[in-house]
Amino acid sequence: QVQLVESGGGLVQAGGSLRLSCAASGRTFSRYAMGWFRQAPGKEREFVAAIRWDIVSTYYADSVKGRFTISRDNAKNTVYLQMNSLKPEDTAVYYCAIRMYIGSVFTVSGYDTWGQGTQVTVSS
Repeated sequence: QVQLVESGGGLVQAGGSLRLSCAASGRTFSRYAMGWFRQAPGKEREFVAAIRWDIVSTYYADSVKGRFTISRDNAKNTVYLQMNSLKPEDTAVYYCAIRMYIGSVFTVSGYDTWGQGTQVTVSS
């Protein structure tokens, strides 16, 4: 069983930055792909970014490409999401997730365990 705990959310003005963290415990973290998703009120949960076990392979939604950076520190069992040039439309609850079995890194169904989420609010 793996547990994921997100942190780092908050309120920021448009154009600002935040860094989200997701700490994993309970399993060998370094073997698995990790992803970040977000869910705004009244909308479905959507893919934001993902990183494979090799650290090198990263993927981004078009809406965040060039502004967000996903990274991981396998020694610390932690994945990060650096968010720059934030926009009001980035406002959402952000979730991290781990993919331990076969599944797409781009879809909700591809992941096995989720964190509780952290709120990010970007004011205009």
